[in-house]
Amino acid sequence: MTTSFKRCVSMVSLALLGCIAMQAHAQIYKCVSPGGSIEYTDVNRGSHCKSMDLPGAVIPAPPRRQGTPARNNVPAPISTPGDFPRVDSAEQRARDADRRGILEDELKSETQKLAELRKEFNNGEPERRGDERNYAKYLDRVAGMRDSISRSEKNIEALKREIANIR
Repeated sequence: MTTSFKRCVSMVSLALLGCIAMQAHAQIYKCVSPGGSIEYTDVNRGSHCKSMDLPGAVIPAPPRRQGTPARNNVPAPISTPGDFPRVDSAEQRARDADRRGILEDELKSETQKLAELRKEFNNGEPERRGDERNYAKYLDRVAGMRDSISRSEKNIEALKREIANIR
């Protein structure tokens, strides 16, 4: 095998290791046999194996035998440090009011923008401009207008959801 092919196989192997379902953390070793073949494993098999520095690298846990209880892999809840800054309720209400005002202004401007886009769109038949002698240019502009209207409608929905989520 050529060196570039071996490198390619190594990179693909590493990519596959990264994509495997993550269940158990373990050290990964790259073992190169005297014949030149490369193997990635979680077992150090001697001097021909080198530990790999792969932050967050994991390998799948072995399959569970029937009849054995599953381990509880639920992480412990993270508690807030005692010196974490707290905001009093009056300050939080003021922040929420500011946020609501900003979102309502954005909603108002997005609603106006949507009305203008719909007016220009003219129910799917906007007026042709002089620079659109080619019908394909006109159709491209109409498709862009449809996209803009759809995006604006989605923005309005998202803004309404955000406003509804404010306490």
